[in-house]
Order: sequence, then structure tokens, then C-alpha cells
Amino acid sequence: MRHSLLLVVVLTACGAGSGRGIPPQAPTALTPPAPEPKLVEEPAPVPAVQTEYAEVAETIAAAAMADEEGWELLLQLCDDIGPRLSGSAALDQAIEWAAGRMTAAGHENVRKEPVMVPRWTRGQERLTLLEPRGADMPLLGLGGTVGTGKKGVTAEVVAVADEEGLEALGDGARGKIVLFNNPMPAYSRKDGTHYGHTVRFRINGPRLAAEKGAVGVLVRSVTARSLRSPHTGTMGSYGEGAKIPAAAITTEDADLIWRWQQRGKTVKVKLELGAKHHGMVPSANVVGELRGREKPEEIVVISCHLDSWDVGTGAHDDGGSCVAAMHALTLLRRTGLTPRRTVRAVLYTNEENGLEGAKAYASAHKGELHVAAVEADSGVHDPQAFSVDHKDEAARAASIDRLAETLPLFGPFRTEEAVSGYAGADISQLKPAGTTLVGLRSDMAKYFDYHHSHADTVDKVDKDEFRRTVGAMALLAYLLADAETPF
Repeated sequence: MRHSLLLVVVLTACGAGSGRGIPPQAPTALTPPAPEPKLVEEPAPVPAVQTEYAEVAETIAAAAMADEEGWELLLQLCDDIGPRLSGSAALDQAIEWAAGRMTAAGHENVRKEPVMVPRWTRGQERLTLLEPRGADMPLLGLGGTVGTGKKGVTAEVVAVADEEGLEALGDGARGKIVLFNNPMPAYSRKDGTHYGHTVRFRINGPRLAAEKGAVGVLVRSVTARSLRSPHTGTMGSYGEGAKIPAAAITTEDADLIWRWQQRGKTVKVKLELGAKHHGMVPSANVVGELRGREKPEEIVVISCHLDSWDVGTGAHDDGGSCVAAMHALTLLRRTGLTPRRTVRAVLYTNEENGLEGAKAYASAHKGELHVAAVEADSGVHDPQAFSVDHKDEAARAASIDRLAETLPLFGPFRTEEAVSGYAGADISQLKPAGTTLVGLRSDMAKYFDYHHSHADTVDKVDKDEFRRTVGAMALLAYLLADAETPF
């Protein structure tokens, strides 16, 4: 018994693979390997600006999204005062209104800074289709066009897509009305609005057609979507050549004329424009401030343009942004948020057809230190991005990086990115002085549906999107003005 027991003990101790009637262990290769220790990535450090200004951002967001007064101001400006073309009585009324509202809000140094601006009036307008059938066609004279006189201009229309098409005509444009039928591609987030691609014919078309001996020019409205609504806008200089009447027609009628031409049909119209130039007249920029607590002599401008075209009421272009600039200043004051530097709201005159307000401001304030300037002139849909410009490339890149670090603070306002790009026509006058320029860019998917048309009215403005614009403007102004080192 002792020997048998010893054998069992020895065999048991020998383990697997003995081949002597003892079940082997599972092969080592099938045994799950011990998990390797995981490398734990340390989270990226949170930029100091996000923690330092988190409470400020929450305070501004709460105030902006609960606010009702800003919307009432927008109704007063657009519904009650209405279209505000440069040099008009309505723009004069809007200037007085803005100065009064900023004074009532308690802002410092509220003033109207005089500017001389051009006055142009539209008069009566009509475009009559004579051949191949009779009809009236909607149109809007381009800002700055000459009139046709009482007799109007009756001529055949020849349509071209672009400059190459015009050149291909040779003398074929002489004595005719040239139509530039250059469609605006649909908006996409990737490719943008294509505004520059299309607006060049509104700007340059009258001069180009006049150089070819044309007696008038029509341009396809600068929009990708239309319900037979024409869109106006300023035209460029006629140059040294003849001054011919110029107007915009709807995308539908531009396509109609194009189809007729492709089918070999003659298109003839009578163009009547009652436009007149009245020289330079008095106007003003409106200015108000929230004085800085430590460095009041250093200025951060938040701005817009108070004028609009004489059609629609300029709700998106640029009335909503003017109210946003004014009311952003009010939100900061009422929440007790006084930054290190002065925040100055500037409501420019004459952006649409001259930039005289911006030029006058830059000249009058060239001795001041503008550390940053913000402009909002892309409507008051949801704020989408900050476009940053500076005369120095390194400074522009540094400002973009710093603004990118603040983006989580703008979450409630839906502002997603900071990019290099054009910041705005008015504040561009401050670029030579080395000012950091920031454009508050809204979602422009629908903006050109009603840009410079009768449709630019308050019903196209979403109240919450407008509130987010006010809040984004207020927070951006505070961050720029309170930064320990300037942008």
C-alpha cells in the first residue's frame, strides 16, 4: 500500500504530458494571455481662458436668452422706421433713434459723429418686355445707376454668361442692352455662398457693357433661390466711359431670356429708370461706450452699419446686427461686467453705397489705440464662426489660436470655429493701423434668399437666433476687452 500511494503521488506531481493515464493540462497556447497594461493618456490641459471666464459666459448666456428688449428694439428700427438708404430722412430718423436708445441705456460718451454721404434716389422703374411677347418684368435699379430719362431705353437684349461671352460678341453688344446671366451656385458649408463669383457682374457689368457700346445693362440677381424677386445692390464706377442705365432682374426672367436666345428668338425690352444723384448730404455715425475699468484708453469696437437699401427694411442687412451691437453693450452694463478696456459700439453710416462712415471714423480716431474691432454684417442667423484679419500674418495666426481656445465658452451661441478671412467692409479701414479685425459670421445658408430685396424684413429673423447673436457679440466683446494681453 505504501508503494502504490507513493506512485500516485509521484504521477500527480509530474503533471501534464506524462502519457500515463493522467489527463493533461490544456495547451499553453490556448490560455488567454494576461492583458497588457494600458497606457492612460492624460487629458489635454484646459486653456486657462475657459476656466477663468466660464462664469462670465454663463452670465451673458442667461441674460441674452431671457432678454425681450432687444427684439423690441429690432421692431422699432425695422418696422417703425423702415428702409434707411444713405442720405434719406429715414436714416436720419434711425440715427436719432439709436443715439437716444444708447443714452437711455446709460452708455457713456454717446454721440453722433458727422459724416458727408452720397444721396441717390431710385424713382419710378419699369421693365417692359416687347418681344417675343408682351409682359412686365420685375426689376430694381442698381445703386448708383443713372436714369433713362422720360423716354426710357428701347433695345434688343443680348445675354452673356461672363466676360468671355461679352468679348465673343465683338461689336454685337453695340446699341443693345447686355444681360449678364451668371447664376449663383447653391450655398454649401464647404464652399460658402459664392458671393464673390456672382457679384462681380453687378459691380463691373455696367462698365464692361458700356465699353462695348451697349446702351443699357441688366444683371441676374445675386441669389441662388428666388420667387421672382429682384435683388439690388451698389454698382462700381462707370470709369471713363459712357454712363448707361443698369438694373437687376429676377433669376427666372434671366433664364427666360437666355432660353429664348438659345432658341434663336429676338428679345426686345423697354427699360425705364427714374434714378437721380443729389450730391453729398450730412449724415452721422452713432457711437456709445462702456468705459473700461483699468485701460479705458484702449478700445475694442463692436460695429455694424445702420444704413440699408431702400427696399425691404434691412432686418438682416444690417439692422439686426446694429441692435446686437447696441444691446450687447447694454447686457454687459446690466450684468455688471466691466472689462479692462473700453468697449465702443459704432453704428456706421453709408456702408451700402460708399463706406464714407467707416472712412470718417478711421480718420477721426486715428490717434486712438484700437486693440480689436468686431463687425457683424452677415445677418442674424445663428453665429457660426469668427473670421480674423490683420495686416501682419503672424499676428493674425496668433489671434486665431487665442480665439479658438475660447470657443467652448460660445457653446450656448453655437459659434463653432475661428478662421482666417475677411472681417468686414467698415472695420477694414482700421486694418492699416494694426488693429485685429474679427468678423462675427452667421449661418448664411438662407441669407442671400432676401439680401438687398423687398424680402429683408423682420419675419425672416428667428428670435432665438437673434438672441444668440446678441449674446455672442457681448461675450466676444468682453473677452477681447478683458484679456490681460491684447489680441
